[in-house]
Amino acid sequence: MPGQILEYDMIEKESLETELYSPFREFLKDFRKNKPAVGGALVIVFLFVVAFTVWFLGQLNIYFPYDPNETDMTIKLSPPSLKHPLGTDQLGRDVLARMLHGARISLLVGFVAVGIAVTVGILVGSIAGYFGGWIDNLLMRMVDAVISFPSFFLILTVVALLKPSFWNVMIVIGLTGWTGTARFIRAEFLSLKEREFVQAAHALGVKSSRIILLHLLPNALMPVLVSATLGVAGAILTEAGLSFLGFGVQPPQPTWGNILTEGRLYIFDAWWLTLFPGLAILITVLSFNLVGEGLRDVLDPRSR
Repeated sequence: MPGQILEYDMIEKESLETELYSPFREFLKDFRKNKPAVGGALVIVFLFVVAFTVWFLGQLNIYFPYDPNETDMTIKLSPPSLKHPLGTDQLGRDVLARMLHGARISLLVGFVAVGIAVTVGILVGSIAGYFGGWIDNLLMRMVDAVISFPSFFLILTVVALLKPSFWNVMIVIGLTGWTGTARFIRAEFLSLKEREFVQAAHALGVKSSRIILLHLLPNALMPVLVSATLGVAGAILTEAGLSFLGFGVQPPQPTWGNILTEGRLYIFDAWWLTLFPGLAILITVLSFNLVGEGLRDVLDPRSR
């Protein structure tokens, strides 16, 4: 009798564990094993919290630690101190305040640009992979044409023809960075559309749009998620490069790139103007790359 009770408890426990199984919980369990990826994710979350807090306080006209555009020529090019932890620039503006406000711009550029690129890439890749034939050839030749141009110089040329602004930078980066996503989606669609569940949907008379959105696309997004994470890092780096060359977000709106640009003129007299924004870009890009590598290891069993 006690043995039967024990056996019943074990069966009930196993049944409960089976019922509580969650793919998301399993994903988190595997992701937590990758310590560099977890560290990168914590850095990204911290940056988001800081950027949102600074933006929210700015809407209430509360600036921490100072107004990023407040000038004071009596303290220009002051080195780091207790009052100004990251020093001041050539106009006496607090570098820490400008970097905190610049974090929001840099992160926003990265995510909006990648959002545009992923949307265009999914649209082109889905159509090319599902329909095939001359449609596939036409769209893939268009992809090849875009890839044949050096991406940064293409972005630089387009931005130079337009008026440099916050929105133009995001849109141009997004519209020139979709080719990788399109090729990923196309490759997945070419494989998935021959599977039995897709053939069954065709036999039932399901519309092509429904097959693409409900059957193919959810199963093809794994490599896109990893690519998008790495793409955010690339977009942030591209924005910093454009701002450094004077074609990005224009002053006085602070970004890490234009803070770095202003500091290059005083690199020997005010090292903090280039060191701190450079470190911020380095740490942010590295964090996104680590998270992207961690996602690839968890979501793609072939990479293990």
